[in-house]
Amino acid sequence: MAIARFAWGIDVGNRALKAVKLVRDGDRLRVDDFEVIEYEQVLSNSGDNRESLIQTAVASFVQKHDIRGVASVGVSGQSSFARFIKLPPVEKKKIPEIVRFEAIQQIPFPLDDVEWSYQLFQNADSPDVEVGIFAMRRELINQQMKFFTDADLNVQVVQMNPLAVYNGMYYDSQIEGTTMIVDMGAENTDLVIAEGEGVWLRSIPIGGNNFTESLVKAFKLNFAKAEEMKRNASTSKYARQIFQAMRPVFADLVAEIQRSIGFYASTHKESRITRIIATGGSFRLPGLQKYLQQNLQLDVQLLESLSAGAPTDGKAAAIFNENILSLAAAYGLAIQAMGQGKITSSLLPQHIRRAKVWKEKTKWFGIAAALFAIGTGLAYGRAYWEQMKGNSQTALDAQNQINQIKNQAQGFDTQWDQISSSGTAERQEIGNYQSLLSYRHLWTNILVEIHNCLPTPQADVASGIKDRIVKIPRGQRNQIVIDSISTYYYPDIKTILAAPQWTTYAPDPLNPTTPPALPTGVDTSSLGPNPMRGFVTTIVCTTPNTGGYDFVSDKFMATLAKLGYSPSRDFMVARATVVHANKLAVLTNRLQAIEHANEAIAQAQNNGQPNQPPPPQPELAPGLNGVTTQQYLDRITGEDVQQDTEVQIAVAIVLDPTPPPATQPTQTAQAQP
Repeated sequence: MAIARFAWGIDVGNRALKAVKLVRDGDRLRVDDFEVIEYEQVLSNSGDNRESLIQTAVASFVQKHDIRGVASVGVSGQSSFARFIKLPPVEKKKIPEIVRFEAIQQIPFPLDDVEWSYQLFQNADSPDVEVGIFAMRRELINQQMKFFTDADLNVQVVQMNPLAVYNGMYYDSQIEGTTMIVDMGAENTDLVIAEGEGVWLRSIPIGGNNFTESLVKAFKLNFAKAEEMKRNASTSKYARQIFQAMRPVFADLVAEIQRSIGFYASTHKESRITRIIATGGSFRLPGLQKYLQQNLQLDVQLLESLSAGAPTDGKAAAIFNENILSLAAAYGLAIQAMGQGKITSSLLPQHIRRAKVWKEKTKWFGIAAALFAIGTGLAYGRAYWEQMKGNSQTALDAQNQINQIKNQAQGFDTQWDQISSSGTAERQEIGNYQSLLSYRHLWTNILVEIHNCLPTPQADVASGIKDRIVKIPRGQRNQIVIDSISTYYYPDIKTILAAPQWTTYAPDPLNPTTPPALPTGVDTSSLGPNPMRGFVTTIVCTTPNTGGYDFVSDKFMATLAKLGYSPSRDFMVARATVVHANKLAVLTNRLQAIEHANEAIAQAQNNGQPNQPPPPQPELAPGLNGVTTQQYLDRITGEDVQQDTEVQIAVAIVLDPTPPPATQPTQTAQAQP
């Protein structure tokens, strides 16, 4: 692709369409134009109007600006897939083959259903090669691309927004040491950790809308008024109450960032993040920068300028600088379209890429066809001329030569037909082998998502050290422990989802025998005509928190219920219901299991490490009126667990859910214990 003289980077956000145009100015790039078009309502709340809102914004953008040249379009990090893998030492020419093999194993969808690309990362002084594999479902990219192809934009690059932001910050020389970029949008926050030539990223489902929704609940406002209240929080006479209502979202955001930093540190032992670059329109929220800086104990710097400058017009420059936090992704997209992005991978659909290549070659095909026509004409002309001269033998030789070439071409055509139709059985066999890898990561992903729904315990509780744990009163610990997960698979669970007593089809954790027969006579018309494969799962969890059922419901069930349809997941939670919630003191089987587990651990420790004291054992303690009662003790802290609460939850998980909300089952039906 030729080096572009100017290019647009276009970011379709949840609140607005943002675009930046870069032009070449000598050896540097310069911002020549930009646009921010806010939708009439945020896309996440627009329902069926989503497409029309985007189409209107794109049409407005095309009408107001010169769209000649190339364009780069961003896609959400939350809807995309990214994995980073270290490659074994191999010859350079074999890397594409190995990367494809890794892609088949890592991407949780068949490769035929996704657009995918990869990027190699390697430090000059290190033989290690790391590869980033990026993918997105083909249907989602095609849906996004249609907005721009219908408007005749020449899209050359499709890039994940977090990688686009990285390209922008790298071009501006903002990456120093180990740097974290926090790009906070309306729906989610992209975390990018950059170190040397390497990149790591993660998207978390917390964004500006979460702050707004907290105000909707606290002040009983509609979304638009709550959004206005959030934007004017610092000058409001109710500032204290506003920030108090948003505090849980602040805390959740910090917890997720800390979790990501911890994971990165566990895989990069010698790395230490030194600074954070904050981008995204949600960072206009007063106090957010300061809150992160205090709680993360890191320098948090807001993006204040770009090396490509601002438009030359003074008024436009002022508006540009006012919106600069929101323009980081569009800026990085334009940089890649100009051929100067550090990351060059692209999720541009293959059929569009081939069409562009074909279009570029069309003129050469035209020239070749013309030359062929001229050559053929000369040959026929020569035969005709020789005939006119009476030299019939020469004319016959020319005709024979033409026939010989024609027969040779037909032979090649026949051979090609034979080659293209061969290997059908082998291709089928390869496809069968590849299908064995499908869904092999499914339960790993489900368990990770369930774990992520658990509340974050206090730091002392999470340490696992007795002296630190007991600092927090047992009844005040933000702790939920999953004791067991049992599951049944059903080829079609629609009848279960529609049944009034659907939880009876969940496994009994004490006796998970074969699944019961499906109910009959249940109306499933509201769930659509197609079968719905899935699992009915029982989760047994325990909490020492005195809130018991309410604590589990608010801190675990509510989050679990939000695992609805997402294009980045091949499953969704369709039902989540509490089967029972009881104190352990009344659950004889559980108490006996705790006793047996403690005895087994004690025996194992005594056999393997005789110098180590055994864990606390059940003991008799004075009770009422001098009567002794048996205690069942926590094997780490030695505290009695009988006042802990066990909660049993039935969860229905649908595989490969379809996006239209109208066809989805109700997300949650909670039952009081």
